[in-house]
Amino acid sequence: MPLSPRVPELSALDVLLSVERLGSMGAAGREHGLSQQAVSARVRSAERQFGIKVFSRGASGVRPTSEGALILEWASHILATAEELASGVAALRGERQAGLTVAASMTIAEYLVPGWTVAMRRKYPNVVTNVRLLNSSEVTARVLSGEADLGFVEGPDIPAGLQVREIGRDHLVVVVPPDHEWVRRSPIPVSELAATPMIQRESGSGTRTTLENAVPQCVPPLLELTSCTAVKAAVVAGNAPAVLSSLAVAADLTDGRLASVQVEGLTLPRRLSAVWDPVRGVQGAARDFLDIALGAGAAAGVGALTAGATAQPR
Repeated sequence: MPLSPRVPELSALDVLLSVERLGSMGAAGREHGLSQQAVSARVRSAERQFGIKVFSRGASGVRPTSEGALILEWASHILATAEELASGVAALRGERQAGLTVAASMTIAEYLVPGWTVAMRRKYPNVVTNVRLLNSSEVTARVLSGEADLGFVEGPDIPAGLQVREIGRDHLVVVVPPDHEWVRRSPIPVSELAATPMIQRESGSGTRTTLENAVPQCVPPLLELTSCTAVKAAVVAGNAPAVLSSLAVAADLTDGRLASVQVEGLTLPRRLSAVWDPVRGVQGAARDFLDIALGAGAAAGVGALTAGATAQPR
């Protein structure tokens, strides 16, 4: 069957994802070497091709619509597969030494990895970086099996047999639409949070594992989704609570799209970590990528970084 005319080119999908991540046409243009007008034109063209409005524009920036959040989630998977194809082609052409496979859990992959890969491409243009977007348990499995050179996770459970380096910290936030009753009643009891069906990330994600460890009596979720962007869109559309990374909701809290809710006696801090096989070590392109991640995190003030720490086996 011919490719659907509703599917834009990969370069257009890449621009859409940059607009989503950066929240600005101008910032996305700077990342891609395009003018703001050119980015805006590509977004409008893609929206016409989809027949769906992907972004809403406002004084506070650009945000995905509910339908757009789903399109962007699917687009991220398409680009990840395209990167895997590029890496495979490079290997077939005898460029294995110039290839790097990075596995990253979804929150880190959505909000931190894109900037790291852009920096990697600019600094080491001959290295083909293949990024695989997975949940935390899948990331550690890929690193242990040798399918990934380097992994990034936000989950608390890191298997034995991996070396780990903390790259930063975040914390989980209970979020609801701004008109939700919990906003007026905050802080709410932990028992009420546990008894309320929430929109959650899938089982095995670092976000879900952290919440379940802290509040093990939570009832089954109202809905499970595989990306932070999709969860946020569902919170707004369904008037239901969710628990997400502070990285994922910072802009939404600032512009009033979401509101945070305090829970009595509950805090949900967590480490963001790089993991690798201690036998293979972290060297060459993997070492370069890790250095970029540490440097970018320090420059952005992402959590309490331990750039001078020595990695210890776990």
